Amino acid sequence: MADFNQVVTPGNYQDGEITVVVEIPAGSNHKIEWDRKVGVMRLDRVDPAIFAKPTNYGFIPQTLDEDGDELDVLLVTDTPLTTGLVVEARILGVMKFVDDDEVDDKIIAVPSDDRHNGNAIQSLEDLPVQLIKQIEFHFNHYKDLKKPGSTIVKEFAGVDAAKQVVAAAIERWNEQA
Repeated sequence: MADFNQVVTPGNYQDGEITVVVEIPAGSNHKIEWDRKVGVMRLDRVDPAIFAKPTNYGFIPQTLDEDGDELDVLLVTDTPLTTGLVVEARILGVMKFVDDDEVDDKIIAVPSDDRHNGNAIQSLEDLPVQLIKQIEFHFNHYKDLKKPGSTIVKEFAGVDAAKQVVAAAIERWNEQA
């Protein structure tokens, strides 16, 4: 059996393309996480329904963010995607984010072949302003019932900043390998 972490690569981030593994479908309040030691998706917890994810939520394989987990991705689609689905995606930018005093940035992306939208979404500026506000609100408040003020969205930045975050996360992964 092939090792998932060796077969599924991060993608060609220098050209703005990444591989995303979907953990949580858009609209779900199930906190599903990849367990890289066992190679399975696990239900970590069920959050209150008011904190359902505003986008699909996943990760880039063969990366580590500063929090020790794979680098997170917010994958924007019109409909929810299935847990475990592997998607080639185009980087739009990054949401600089802190969770419990740890850097936990989120790359924002769309499927590479987004024909439904005519491949018109090329940057964060192409996303609806309301969606950006929903993402920011969600991540500033989704832990408020347990630990108010423990999360903060610092800023949204473009493709170049996102590529730097991806490069650093790949470097961290390679250092631990």
